[in-house]
Amino acid sequence: MELTVWRTFVTVCRLGSLSAAAAELHHTQSAVSRQIAGLERQLGVPLMERHARGVRPTAAGEVFRHHALATLNEADRAVRAARVTGDGAFSRPLTVGATPSLAAGIVPEAVRALLQQAGAIRWTLLPGLSAQLHHRVTTGDLDIAVVTDAPPGLPHDPRVERRFLGLDDMVVALPVDHPLAERGPVRMRTLADQTWVEDNDGSAALLHQHAARAGVSARIDLTAADLPGKLALVATGHAIALIPGVLTRALRTDVTTVSLVDPPARGIYTITPRRDPHPCAAPLLDLLATAFASIHPVHAAHRLSDTDAHPAGPALHDGMADA
Repeated sequence: MELTVWRTFVTVCRLGSLSAAAAELHHTQSAVSRQIAGLERQLGVPLMERHARGVRPTAAGEVFRHHALATLNEADRAVRAARVTGDGAFSRPLTVGATPSLAAGIVPEAVRALLQQAGAIRWTLLPGLSAQLHHRVTTGDLDIAVVTDAPPGLPHDPRVERRFLGLDDMVVALPVDHPLAERGPVRMRTLADQTWVEDNDGSAALLHQHAARAGVSARIDLTAADLPGKLALVATGHAIALIPGVLTRALRTDVTTVSLVDPPARGIYTITPRRDPHPCAAPLLDLLATAFASIHPVHAAHRLSDTDAHPAGPALHDGMADA
């Protein structure tokens, strides 16, 4: 199969339109249609279905899109690597992985500090879920990954080094005009009558668990496809959401947060391969720890409990699905 056809398919999925994809790829619409049809014949399954506003992938198409996109990304990396070493010189690029919320905040901040110290370094940031990032570290695709101990947790793998950065308290995202905006820590029972939105089963389980511990229930009436979609529904006033605290400084301007009494927390870790580590991995680890500490200078070890008025003990490690 030609990667050109794969790229066409991924573009159609992203744009949801054959004509829009044709325009972006400088093809005719009929040529795009023929490529998709040919790909479907090769695979023996329908990949696209029409709807009122264009096209969307079938279930088989969505699975193929996911793997095709990963393959195309790797192919692009291979091309770039060949071009930059064409003169015989080799400068190993740094490839960093991070969960979405960490990729939106502390990781770019730490890499910026690294570039200021070490000068120009070619680097790539690849967001993903913790299990995926762990696998890519073990296969050599990533030089370092910043992950969480969210369920199913981090495996004890002798092939990687793991470093604990700290605990990240979860916070509640609200539209800026919400009555609770700008207030201090709130108890979960104060939010019992709110509509919530979640983007994955793990995060929803965490919310239900935290609400149950407070003796109330959380009504999750809306579901988003991903973290940006979740925040869009918050921004437009449809719901509120539980989000990672590390995301607070990278939020869109029409979303604010309020902290929780006795908030759930998740552990943040870096993982690096034991063999052939990148020369920049060690200094980046220290800079990531500094960036994380700047968000959590003093972890909330003296938080009030949501069940009584006494200082809480160590943060509860409820965990959550990656964000």
